[in-house]
Amino acid sequence: QVHLVESGGGLVQPGGSLRLSCAASGSTLDGYAVGWFRQAPGKEREGVSCISSRDGSTYYADSVKGRFTISKDNAKNTVNLQMNSLEPEDTAVYYCNAKLQEFDYWGQGTQVTVSS
Repeated sequence: QVHLVESGGGLVQPGGSLRLSCAASGSTLDGYAVGWFRQAPGKEREGVSCISSRDGSTYYADSVKGRFTISKDNAKNTVNLQMNSLEPEDTAVYYCNAKLQEFDYWGQGTQVTVSS
C-alpha cells in the first residue's frame, strides 16, 4: 500500500511559480510510474506530466511543455512538479498518482489557483 500526500499548492499571480511535492509512504516508489493530473471545475481530470522510475523518462502535456518540470527524489521518496510561467488556465486541483501493474494509488489533491 502506497500513501501519497501532495503539498505546495496555493494562490499565485499569472507568470508566477509553484513547486508541488508528492510524498510517498508505506512503500518505495521504485518501479512505479508517477504522474501529476489536474482537474479544473467542470472539466475532466487530465494528465499533466509523469516520470518513469525504470529509466527516468518523462512526459508532458502539450499545454505545460517548457513551463513544468517533473523530477524524482529517491532519497526522500518524493516526486516534484516545478511549475513556472503559470497561467490562469492552470488553475485546478492537482493530484499525484503512482501506478505499477495493477496497483494504482492517488493522493488527496492540492489546489492551485492562478489569479491576479
